[in-house]
Amino acid sequence: MNALKILSLTLVLFLGSAYTNETDQYDDLREKDNEAFTYGEELKFRVHYGWINAASVKVKVADKPVMIKGRPTYNVSAYGKTFRSFDWAFRVRDHFVSYIDSQSIAPLKYYKKVEEDNYRDDDLVYYDHEKKKLKGKKKDMDMPAYLQDIVSSIFYARTIDFSKAKIGQSFPIDIYLDQEIYNLKFKYIGQEVIKSDLGKVNCYKLRPQLVVDRVFKDEDDMTIWISADANKIPIRVKANIYIGSVKIDITSANGLRNPFSSKK
Repeated sequence: MNALKILSLTLVLFLGSAYTNETDQYDDLREKDNEAFTYGEELKFRVHYGWINAASVKVKVADKPVMIKGRPTYNVSAYGKTFRSFDWAFRVRDHFVSYIDSQSIAPLKYYKKVEEDNYRDDDLVYYDHEKKKLKGKKKDMDMPAYLQDIVSSIFYARTIDFSKAKIGQSFPIDIYLDQEIYNLKFKYIGQEVIKSDLGKVNCYKLRPQLVVDRVFKDEDDMTIWISADANKIPIRVKANIYIGSVKIDITSANGLRNPFSSKK
């Protein structure tokens, strides 16, 4: 069930830190167009483990900018938890927070705290995209510019125009996860209309390259459906994991930047 952390998927946590000086400022970052999301967006999801309704996920963009190193950011929080009726099987309380620069759509700060049965872990990092350095609670690293984390990567992908993508086309993305940097990609599969709690939705279908680890057996074990409109919100995620299959379905979407025009 720790596959919840893919959503990329939380309570708003703003931590002070001894690891970097937030009065330092970044000056020369790329400009990345974003017409997909804005402040105040809130998405909720239901997680099925097999046929069991097992957990919920909430993804929230704070109502106003949070300043990091003198720059306005989207403070995106994701919180995933199993229902109490499922805690006996596998208890999850996962928190992820990413502070995404509003100009470059790259994270400046990332925090996670996970509780997955008896497993516990937390992390806090700052990204210096100009110097290509990552400074973390556990480890400092060299990094590629515009490195993403598991939360920011979802929002970055939403800024891509898939309306002109060709089936099979790949999009590269560098992702930081648990003190490692992965050079990954996701592939455009096509369009599909699927049924959801929000009604029938026309979707872009994507297949991300996964990190084969204690969760996934194969790098192609996940499919993501996002709305085929200007918002490009996640509608469904399906994944095969070592202990079965997981499906994540949207249940509500509020504060969208654009009309939900992909809904049939």
